[in-house]
Amino acid sequence: MHGPEGNHRPPHVVTRVGNVYRVLASTVVGVLVLAVVGAVLGPQWDPAPLTQQLQVQSSSTAITGASPLGTYQVRTEIVTVQLDGATVQAQISEPVGAPGPRPAVVFIHGAGTGKFSVAFRSQAAALASAGVVAMVPDKRLDTYSTAHRDYVAMAADYDRSVQLLRSHPGVDPARIGVYAESEGGWIAPVVAATDPRLAFVVLVSSPVVPPRQQAAFATDQYLRNTGVPRGVFRAIPRAVGMTLPGGFEYVDFDVRPYQQRMTQPVLVVYGAEDASVPIVQGAQEILADTAQAGNRAVTVRYYAGADHGLRVSGTVSEDFLRDLTGWVLGLPGTGSAAPQVAGAQPVQVSLAAPVPQPSQLRDGSVVLLVVLGAAGLVLLGCLLVLGHRVAEAWSAHRRQQQRAVGARWPAGYARYLVAFGGGAILTAAGLVWYLVSIARLALDYQRNTVVVQGGWLAVRLAGVLVVLSGVLALRRARTGRISGSSPGAVRVTATWTIATGGLVLLVVLAYWGVYQLGV
Repeated sequence: MHGPEGNHRPPHVVTRVGNVYRVLASTVVGVLVLAVVGAVLGPQWDPAPLTQQLQVQSSSTAITGASPLGTYQVRTEIVTVQLDGATVQAQISEPVGAPGPRPAVVFIHGAGTGKFSVAFRSQAAALASAGVVAMVPDKRLDTYSTAHRDYVAMAADYDRSVQLLRSHPGVDPARIGVYAESEGGWIAPVVAATDPRLAFVVLVSSPVVPPRQQAAFATDQYLRNTGVPRGVFRAIPRAVGMTLPGGFEYVDFDVRPYQQRMTQPVLVVYGAEDASVPIVQGAQEILADTAQAGNRAVTVRYYAGADHGLRVSGTVSEDFLRDLTGWVLGLPGTGSAAPQVAGAQPVQVSLAAPVPQPSQLRDGSVVLLVVLGAAGLVLLGCLLVLGHRVAEAWSAHRRQQQRAVGARWPAGYARYLVAFGGGAILTAAGLVWYLVSIARLALDYQRNTVVVQGGWLAVRLAGVLVVLSGVLALRRARTGRISGSSPGAVRVTATWTIATGGLVLLVVLAYWGVYQLGV
């Protein structure tokens, strides 16, 4: 039989188990503290639902009163448009043999670069073959970049193309309108408000809401489609709500005051499968804004299966091309023809609204400097340690003796300290990789469980291991103080630079949700 003393564990085992518990408890406390810090430093993301949906009055998109389409041969011509301080090339497509004077359309590009040789080919061909002159200018790029976009100035540039068409042979100067797609929806209303002679406006996939709100809405929709963990959504207001360095004033541009001055007939078009813009809210706001100008000649259409570019299975919707040409040719009668809202029933779950802005890390340039500075401190500390050790080794070699004992860290301390600082840098790099990866998946409307779920789990696990390394380093440092070891000035400096840089990176990781509770 075993006596009571037979169940006692040896003292060293008890001590070891106790140490493990203390390390784990300290790690948990550290993670919880970082979770609280991350929650306090920035806003959460909880978009309000769109409670009032727009109901279609007919499932057919056909335009009542539309003129029958022609099948004219199309002739193209390249012209030069003189802008303020620059010139662009433009292609004019016109129907051969169509009776004149004819209506005409100037196309306004969406985001990214735009060459007439590749943009709006299907739309321009459909309009021209039906009897409408179509002009596609190149986008002016010398004043257009990711950081700088002036939509009012861009409107003035596109209006130069309108003015050129007014003097083009065979064009009716009183029947010229603009066709704007996507980002062009922030430009066309400015043209319409400032050029009262403009005859009509076609808005295709127009965001309507300011670019910052649009970016947050699109990001939310893309991430939902990709199936990312709920915790990743915290990054939306913290990234989109930031003040970015080097320009970006256009992100808060409000087009609605210009829409409220549009008196021309307006055709509003969305793809029912377009998740990148608020397809219900956008149409509602256009209807409300034009009503303020007393304009009831607004037609809204939704196309089943169509995406942001009005494409179905990669091809521009034939129904859309038919309705577009019929609406333009049938003006002014088609402008106010019933039904006003028709097509596939649109669905928009959440509201595109003002983005909550961070109260602390709002300035993007400051955030970037903080991250780079923290990483620099960690690397500097590691270089100090490496350089000091090389110097000691060289000195010992020259003296043919071992390095002196005394100015040393406690055993294992350097390993955990470097793991803490280096791990913080690697985790931050992993977070950047993860966010870029899911952005690519989202923009391509793809899912990848390994990247989306596994990547997020890996980043969060790495973050916990960094905290664990920090706890172990602290325990080793405490052991060194008790034993009276003296690391020396260089190692003390290295300790503080690595610890400071690592702690700052942990706060940054917490800010972006790596330590938030839940998944």
